[in-house]
Amino acid sequence: MPGGSFAPAGVAKDRAGQYQGRLTAYVIVACIVAAVGGSLFGYDIGISGGVTSMDGFLEKFFKTVYKKKKLAHENNYCKYDNQGLSAFTSSLYLAGLVSSLVASPITRNYGRRASIICGGISFIVGATLNAAAENILMLIFGRIMLGVGIGFGNQAIPLYLSEMAPTHLRGGVNMMFQLATTLGIFTANMINYGTSKLEPWGWRLSLGLALGPALVMTVGGILLPETPNSMIERGSKDKGRKLLEKIRGTQDVNAEFQDMVDASEFANSIKNPFRNILERRNRPQLVMAIFMPTFQILTGINSILFYAPVLFQSMGFGGDASLYSSALTGGVLCLSTVVSIATVDRLGRRFLLISGGIVMIICQVIVAIILGVKFGVNQELSKGYSILVVAVVCLFVVAFGWSWGPLGWTVPSEIFPLETRSAGQSITVAVNLFFTFVIAQAFLSMLCAFKFGIFLFFAGWITVMTIFVFVFLPETKGVPIEEMILLWRRHWFWKKIVSEYADEDSSVPNNSTV
Repeated sequence: MPGGSFAPAGVAKDRAGQYQGRLTAYVIVACIVAAVGGSLFGYDIGISGGVTSMDGFLEKFFKTVYKKKKLAHENNYCKYDNQGLSAFTSSLYLAGLVSSLVASPITRNYGRRASIICGGISFIVGATLNAAAENILMLIFGRIMLGVGIGFGNQAIPLYLSEMAPTHLRGGVNMMFQLATTLGIFTANMINYGTSKLEPWGWRLSLGLALGPALVMTVGGILLPETPNSMIERGSKDKGRKLLEKIRGTQDVNAEFQDMVDASEFANSIKNPFRNILERRNRPQLVMAIFMPTFQILTGINSILFYAPVLFQSMGFGGDASLYSSALTGGVLCLSTVVSIATVDRLGRRFLLISGGIVMIICQVIVAIILGVKFGVNQELSKGYSILVVAVVCLFVVAFGWSWGPLGWTVPSEIFPLETRSAGQSITVAVNLFFTFVIAQAFLSMLCAFKFGIFLFFAGWITVMTIFVFVFLPETKGVPIEEMILLWRRHWFWKKIVSEYADEDSSVPNNSTV
């Protein structure tokens, strides 16, 4: 039976101490090009909020919102509450959810590069349609094509980075995806700041400039090498070993190569990865694949980044000031991600997640108190309190940038055995985009209904996720990607679920079939 219960889950031998190699220039260049896909994800997050606050865009596609925006005494929390406007933002993520599941068999059977190329082409089509949009249908269809690009790119790129990186630097290299995402957000905010002055057509330039990184992603995908893990999994062992020697800068790769061969033989015995991933032996990884991206979105960060211009404009900052404030948060996110890259393989994943969670809780509560006490339905914040809100939001973004921002992608991409890795990453991306869709669609209505309570809502979720990490997530720092199964067998809780399969796994020969 495909995906049967006797299939081993990952490599059961601990060869980590025998791994050799270093971070080569070849890996750095390949990973930088691959990570460009993350910049497209970030660019869209950043560009959406700015475009939806531009008068030319609203007047052309969302006249009701435009009229409400011009009313001086409109409810501060509700002036942008419009399901059509929310659909413009969130349709992309629903399309990404579906396409990420389609991307899984392509990534597994044709390689990581194939999905990266598919994602790049979809981005090109979507950006072209959005820049040239003349009606709402054309606009939404362009967003859907961008969503397809995000589904393919986010499914393949984190896997590519994790598999190319040497074990001792995997966290930092993998975070290049998040760094590219934050750079995309920052770039989008700065572009919006400039194009907002080019009424009424500036929004077209904002949406169309996504073509640049889309072309880089597509051409880069064609020129990039495949990962050795994927090459070996698809039967090219000799080519896989030669590439491994090249990217590690040494011929002494026997231990790592053998782990890849063992993992590929296990992987090829699994005909239905999605069925196999549901088995008890894969329960820890499945739980993380669902909860890590869910919690990442429930920090409230996407709401702040999507609607930062709208949020700040609602607080009375004015059009230019709101875009400037959101550009500031984008820049802060970039810098904090760099800090995370520099520290993740020294301080570990757990420390960064827990410390970031504590700071974010404090920030959300402070913003809620300020808005609750000083920001009424038809009032504006004073200049002093407005600056304080922006400062606290920036601190929140800093904490997110060193914790759940990059690690919400890094941890799921590094914990799955090869036989379920592509399926697991698809689940991670699908869950992330599902909750992104829900929050994007609901946030403006929630802001209108909850008012300042929306920040307390997210603070409650951050409390839950911080406790979850403390209790259930083992430290993955320095553990080879093909030996993660050993980590779960040693964890105080997960060993109760997976340890009963340890003897069974080790007794199954490498050429086992199911």
